[in-house]
Amino acid sequence: MGSPAPASLKQNNLLFLVFIMILFFCSIPDTANLCSSQSSVNPRTVIPYKSSTNISSLEKLQLEGYFSFDHIDFAARDFGNRYHFLPLAVLHPKSVSDISSTVKHVFKMGSTSQLTVAARGHSHSLQGQAQAHQGVVINMESLQGPEMQIHTGELPYVDASGGDLWINILHETLKHGLAPKSWTDYLHLTVGGTLSNAGISGQAFKHGPQINNIYQLEVVTGKGEVVTCSEKQNAELFYGVLGGLGQFGIITRARISLEPAPKMVKWIRVLYDEFSKFSNDQERLISSKDSFDYIEGLVIINRTGLLNNWRSSFNPKDPLQASRFISEGKTLYCLEIAKYFSPDESDIMNQKTESLLSELNYIPSTLFLSEVPYVEFLDRVHLSEIKLRSKGLWEIPHPWLNLLIPRTKINEFAQAVFGNILTGNSNGPILIYPVNKSKWNNRTSLITPEEEIFYQVAFLSSAMPSSTGKDGLFHILAQNQRILDFCSKASIGAKQYLPHYSTQEEWQTHFGPQWEVFVRRKSTYDPMAILAPGQRIFRRK
Repeated sequence: MGSPAPASLKQNNLLFLVFIMILFFCSIPDTANLCSSQSSVNPRTVIPYKSSTNISSLEKLQLEGYFSFDHIDFAARDFGNRYHFLPLAVLHPKSVSDISSTVKHVFKMGSTSQLTVAARGHSHSLQGQAQAHQGVVINMESLQGPEMQIHTGELPYVDASGGDLWINILHETLKHGLAPKSWTDYLHLTVGGTLSNAGISGQAFKHGPQINNIYQLEVVTGKGEVVTCSEKQNAELFYGVLGGLGQFGIITRARISLEPAPKMVKWIRVLYDEFSKFSNDQERLISSKDSFDYIEGLVIINRTGLLNNWRSSFNPKDPLQASRFISEGKTLYCLEIAKYFSPDESDIMNQKTESLLSELNYIPSTLFLSEVPYVEFLDRVHLSEIKLRSKGLWEIPHPWLNLLIPRTKINEFAQAVFGNILTGNSNGPILIYPVNKSKWNNRTSLITPEEEIFYQVAFLSSAMPSSTGKDGLFHILAQNQRILDFCSKASIGAKQYLPHYSTQEEWQTHFGPQWEVFVRRKSTYDPMAILAPGQRIFRRK
């Protein structure tokens, strides 16, 4: 068996480390070639040979900020904690001009230099995507542009820096009674980071991902040009950058759509013991015109004392029946839903909630409810982060696997994976919930399954560095590979969110018919392949 997972890890809140996505996703592979090779088990650190010529040329740049050439180990680390590529330098920009000047300088060096440039937000990439071996890493959180500007008109929005954290945007917009429409489950991520991937959470069925709620961007291209783009202005760049994995430009500013912010959240969890009932109810809810405001789900395999653990945050509707429920030895499916409201609308909200719940087929004794402030609900995962950091369980390997599964294949996928390939989930939560493709703009670079409804399935594992057991990195990577192999052999038609591949051929398969568009955009906006080398899509020219 190997070393068991620490009790603190096994008994964490079900939402522990629910991001994305990164999410972030993690922030952040496919059908026929879905099962690309996994990385080596041991984290890799690559120490660069520091070119004195490159250093000298960078030092001569006239900047408001500055470069660091020493003590830059932090730029070779990320949340995945599996890849460690040391850069040549780290830029700490004070202005967009600093970023533009640096990229333009590298571009003008041409093929005589192999320097690359990567934008680094809050370091929540999973596979070194924000790293640049022997290149320049831009510390986006150092960017000092115009202060956050909030427009409160008929179509409210906020102008924010690409280095701003979503949690800070939340606090600032709430001062005006407003908030962004779509979120990730973890808010301590940068705007540029999530918009380069998608930004998916339980609101995506209603509003689409974060990239669908952007009016305008300011971008530094791979030529060093500062370009303002939107649906009507430089649209090709606008849609290319959204979900574009950093390949066409560095997002330095974004205009984000807002809506009136609620004060409170009715937060609910219920359990199912049949996947078909669970998925049918999820699909019914996301298709309803007047549904909940947040819909997610989790898979819980062989968890002891599950409902008792919930009592720290929720209240059971029927305490006696809840105390008799046994979760051990079962594969269960948790529907997590939320309804936003203001205190003066409490009665109406409760009536609507009871009406929606009456149409569902969950296990009655497992109904748990809570009412929390809006900010507390949105920032819930950060509390788990604080606890994990205090126990030294945050900066460990996170071999996450994020898949988008077509609706017509989700039952086959669930039957093969949950309780079979996976016999437990003590290494971290497993998220699963459907979204409506009609809410996703197909002009962005994000690749999803073709069906109108598809599921986000996220295996958010944490690995114990010294373990050779089921909580160790080798076992989790092998488990991920088994899932990928099944998807390939069964022709599930999955697409990976926060994709990671070893070869351009695998990337081409991932993008499918959109590959030609992706390549054309790359040749237009980053012809030397300077940007985001950590994605491993294009080679530096």
